[in-house]
Amino acid sequence: MSLLEVKNIQTYYGQIQALKGVSLEVNEGEIVTLIGSNGAGKSTTLRTISGMNKPRRGEVIYQGKPIHRLPADQIVGLGIGHVPEGRRIFPRLTVEENLEIGAYLINDNKLVQERKERAFTLFPRLAERRTQKGGTLSGGEQQMLAIGRALMQDPKLLLMDEPSMGLAPVLVDFIFEIIQRLNKEGKTILLVEQNARLALEIASRGYVLQTGKLTLQGPATELAARPEIQEAYLGGH
Repeated sequence: MSLLEVKNIQTYYGQIQALKGVSLEVNEGEIVTLIGSNGAGKSTTLRTISGMNKPRRGEVIYQGKPIHRLPADQIVGLGIGHVPEGRRIFPRLTVEENLEIGAYLINDNKLVQERKERAFTLFPRLAERRTQKGGTLSGGEQQMLAIGRALMQDPKLLLMDEPSMGLAPVLVDFIFEIIQRLNKEGKTILLVEQNARLALEIASRGYVLQTGKLTLQGPATELAARPEIQEAYLGGH
């Protein structure tokens, strides 16, 4: 069953058209990846879904209802979490305070505490640093915090934008294990990722975006086997 449908969205920055009729769907329980070169429009696609950019044309349908005209906070409340590119944590706030900001729509203190403890179970490193300022964390720890913050609302759909960017290989592997674990626990995931090889290994389906247009789509294994994908994104054969 389709959880998310993006229908022919056209999104602009001023007069510059970033998305030129992008359509994709994500079914419940899937990991779907969106790959493409820098500037292809991958982050803009996620930002349009989560309400941070408004499309001039097209629709975003979530659980059968249009959401593209709703403000971003209402979209979060419907069950869509966004882990943004570059983490975007609050550097002067502690780890715990950053997590609490992720729960700003929840009025139940007991539930907020439970969600925080769940984040600390998922990322024990954050538990050790709960009183530390976000800006003093390593890149990998900041990425864990960004994911933990998005999980505070217990989203049904998680949008993840370049979660491995700038991380050491051992941390990249850890983050990808977390993505698979979250998926097994019931999260549907739309993943934008520079490491196309790893993304296609864990995804069920993929889309390829070039200069604001989708050029290829299909099962992840089939995309990974295509010579043009290997040449462009997987470092040759």
